Amino acid sequence: MMQESNLQDVNFLTVQEVAELMRVSKMTVYRMVHAGELPAVRFGRSYRVPASAVESYLRSAVVDGTGTHGNPGSAHTG
Repeated sequence: MMQESNLQDVNFLTVQEVAELMRVSKMTVYRMVHAGELPAVRFGRSYRVPASAVESYLRSAVVDGTGTHGNPGSAHTG
């Protein structure tokens, strides 16, 4: 069962931990989850966010100084 072995490797973070890591409020993390910007799993009334999802989000949100997000090939000239 391949899916079970993949789930064993998942490290979940609480909303509080994500907020501390990203240096934003818990409400910002909740908004990101509800907007679909950050995937999460719901356990009862609590949410858990895969650490890999936070890492992916942060990598894609990097600003490279040209006004583009993470894609240096799309910088405009002029």
